[in-house]
Amino acid sequence: MLELMICSLVTILPDYLYRRYRQGKRFGKEITFFSVWYELRWGITGCLMLTIGLITMIFYFHPSTTSAAIYFRTVPILPEGSGRVVEVNVDFTADVKKGDVLFRLDSSKQDAALETARRKIVEVEASLISARADIAKADAQIGEAKASYQQAKDELDVKTELQRRNPGIVPQRDIEKLQVLVDQRQSGIDAATAVRESSLLRVSTLLPAEKASAEATLAQAQVDVDKTYVRAGVDGRVEQFLVRPGDVVNQLMRPAGVLIPEGAGRRGLQAGFGQIEAQVMKPGMIAEATCISKPWTIIPLVVTSVQDFIAAGQFRSGELLIDPQNLQRPGSILVFLEPLFKGGLEGVTPGSACVVNAYTSNHDEISNPKTGALKGFALHAVDATALVHALLLRIQALLLPIKTLVLSGH
Repeated sequence: MLELMICSLVTILPDYLYRRYRQGKRFGKEITFFSVWYELRWGITGCLMLTIGLITMIFYFHPSTTSAAIYFRTVPILPEGSGRVVEVNVDFTADVKKGDVLFRLDSSKQDAALETARRKIVEVEASLISARADIAKADAQIGEAKASYQQAKDELDVKTELQRRNPGIVPQRDIEKLQVLVDQRQSGIDAATAVRESSLLRVSTLLPAEKASAEATLAQAQVDVDKTYVRAGVDGRVEQFLVRPGDVVNQLMRPAGVLIPEGAGRRGLQAGFGQIEAQVMKPGMIAEATCISKPWTIIPLVVTSVQDFIAAGQFRSGELLIDPQNLQRPGSILVFLEPLFKGGLEGVTPGSACVVNAYTSNHDEISNPKTGALKGFALHAVDATALVHALLLRIQALLLPIKTLVLSGH
């Protein structure tokens, strides 16, 4: 309607004034309600054509959308395991800090595993002490075996020397017995040395490995115990927290509640524009928005990012072929916007629905010396039509509460 009124000022009104004051025709006489089309046909035709062109230019170069909202991320509250709730530390809704315990599950099984792991470490440490004692015992046995070996060898050497000097003075049988005894004592030394090496191997390699394994089991058991404490992952606010002691929870069930991170929905706004405006929407464009939760307010914005993909075209591989005919809705271009000034979204409730206008600016191209006069005039006209859309947005902001509270049957 506004575009039609503006176009009529440069088409129908000059046509009427020409016929009224130049040709002398009077409204109600020569120009009647029934002859208005014939008399003002050039003005009406020009008005309609100019209106259609103006609306097309405005909505293309300065796109608008009602599909805009302040989206925010939520974190589902779920335990990593399953179990029965024994303690709840927050109410239905509450502010929490990162690391705060929200609720605790029954940890009897995990506590038993933790205690078993601790006992295993104590057992390995006791075995380590015992192995060190075995080393000391093996050292004593080696010393004793060496002494016995040396005694037998000395006696063998004496009798062998006597037999060499006076053959027949020492029975050959005694010398053979002494040789066997020396070999036996040498075997005793070797056995004691082997025992010592075995004990030393246990102390240096086997038992430390068992202790490390036991400590890893203890750490895992401690992790399992810690998983029974469900904590807040970020600073934020807990909402719809319905878990109570005695409830059984696991990852397959519905979340115990939702955690809304601090500052969620306070940084930016997301809007969906039509696909035809994909070539117009660029980062750096100035935009404006008005939201239902903060009526009669225009929020200056700037486009920070434009998603290069349209969600309607995504698919997952499966056993069925894709049929483009099933794509009923064309989808939209997702645009991310942030307040132009600090605190621009203060007072706007996260999740609020908004109306967004984006404005094309051709200032750089107009100021370029290579731009011709005709093209510069056309670009000036394109930029000037942004005022019409800005005015329409302010009218929408003015009528939005009335439309919501009165005309929508609230």
